[in-house]
Amino acid sequence: MTVINSTARRNMTVQKRKTFIICVLSVAALLALGVRVGYLMIFRSEYYSEQAQELHERERDIKAARGRIIDATGTVLADNKTVCTVSVIHSQVKEPEKVIEVLSNKLGLSEEYVRKQVEKRSSRERIKSNVSKEMGDQIRDLDLAGVKVDEDYKRYYPYGELASKVLGFTGGDNQGIIGLEVSYEKYLTGTKGKILTLTDAKGIELDGMGERRREPVAGSDLYVSIDVNIQKYATQLAKQAYETKQARGVSIIVMNVKNGEILAMTDVPEFDLNEPFVLTQEFAGQPETQDTFNQMWRNGCINDTYEPGSTFKIITAAAGLESGAVTLNDNFSCPGFIIVDDRKIRCHKVAGHGAEDFVHAVMNSCNPVFITVGLRIGVDRYYEYFTKFGLRQKTGIDLPGEAGTIMHQPDKIGDVELATISFGQSFQITPIRLMATVAGIINGKGAVTPHFGVKAVNEENGTIEEFVYPLSDPLVSEDTTQKMRYVLEQVVENGGGKNGYVEGFRVGGKTATSQTLPRGTGRYIASFLGFAPADDPQVMALAIIDTPQGTYYGGQIAAPIVRQLFENILPYLKEKHYQ
Repeated sequence: MTVINSTARRNMTVQKRKTFIICVLSVAALLALGVRVGYLMIFRSEYYSEQAQELHERERDIKAARGRIIDATGTVLADNKTVCTVSVIHSQVKEPEKVIEVLSNKLGLSEEYVRKQVEKRSSRERIKSNVSKEMGDQIRDLDLAGVKVDEDYKRYYPYGELASKVLGFTGGDNQGIIGLEVSYEKYLTGTKGKILTLTDAKGIELDGMGERRREPVAGSDLYVSIDVNIQKYATQLAKQAYETKQARGVSIIVMNVKNGEILAMTDVPEFDLNEPFVLTQEFAGQPETQDTFNQMWRNGCINDTYEPGSTFKIITAAAGLESGAVTLNDNFSCPGFIIVDDRKIRCHKVAGHGAEDFVHAVMNSCNPVFITVGLRIGVDRYYEYFTKFGLRQKTGIDLPGEAGTIMHQPDKIGDVELATISFGQSFQITPIRLMATVAGIINGKGAVTPHFGVKAVNEENGTIEEFVYPLSDPLVSEDTTQKMRYVLEQVVENGGGKNGYVEGFRVGGKTATSQTLPRGTGRYIASFLGFAPADDPQVMALAIIDTPQGTYYGGQIAAPIVRQLFENILPYLKEKHYQ
């Protein structure tokens, strides 16, 4: 009995200890929980209140206004129109049949399509974008439960097709697709805003709770070097040539020789920037595929290469003078052809030019003389000049899709290849590459970087970014620059470029008539590159007519285009002091 009582007492003691420990732990847990609750209620209440609110908030984006594109005269070339986006929130629709009927009638949509969107169980379904503001206001005024009308922006181009392949356009999401709209996307695009509304557990908006808005930030305005007056006239001349010569295409570029700013660039036929997915007459009947649209939007001034023909003789002449392979007083004799290895290469004047010095050879655009100069320079040195003049590189123009030069590798160039290269055939470059290099030869500085962008200005946040473009090292000596200016002025004064002469102004330039590949098809490219004033070049223009019908010589059909252009813009630019 004594043993039993002793054991019982020990068990009771152990049980009391366990109970005591459990009580202590429970109290500690309650205290800890109390401290935690107190902490959350006092110190974290705001955070969890926000989290709870967000669980019952719906958000809708507010598109930011895209920055405008503004020309050198302050004219707006790309702007924004206020439009609306109509959407439905399924959980908030109270009269679905009425909503379906109203939206299908107002928006010109099929009842089947609208019903599908309205009955879709999702947080939000877009019915239609780019709805006119007037129609959006009408729908908003009907106050249909579950129907949301948000103001939005659509890109608008006041001048339609003017500079279409330069400016580019935007898609449904307001992002750039081609042209400057793509190149300067990070400046032009803004920061979206948001509309926040409170809902109950079923997603229905709570009456009287209103909306919270995070306002959008507009994009920066892009100021460009295009002058709308010069652009209009260049486009007018290009269209005239396109129609009268029934050409495949006509391109005109006008550029500041000193700094590479492009004052105008047109590549006819153009397209309507406000209807970029409507095929133009030239593409009518073709399938509406991405490839077809890409061809319609293609800018031949930068996206395509061509054999420049005799305008490239400017490069051969500069290399010849700079290397000492020729002087202005060197005498030549042109019998109408030249034999290189086993090839007989003809001059454009079948009877030949006879005796002539180098100045007259340039004026006459004499192939045999330029072949002779090229051979004197030699393959290795000529290739070095080709490289030094930047002709193997892209210009870095601020437009997407610039094509690169197509040129033989040095080990593939023999005397025959060098002969044809010397007068601008058997290789291909872009028109803009030719202009950048010629500018570097006649400006006395270096090859320019052609460009449109001048600065980006955001008045909302007060930022201004001015763009800087590199200039290469001098391509030739000052002596060679002066000689090239003189020779090219003689081409216009008394040579093959006389149709580019402008009374009252000193103009230099070079004509070209190059046969396209494959040879023998009767297809030619006529061009003329001119600049003024010849003694101190400020502005340069290049006109290219692709596959003209009838007369196809550059001196007869391309030079007059540049003359007419200069007759109108040189007095205008003189008033502006060639800025």
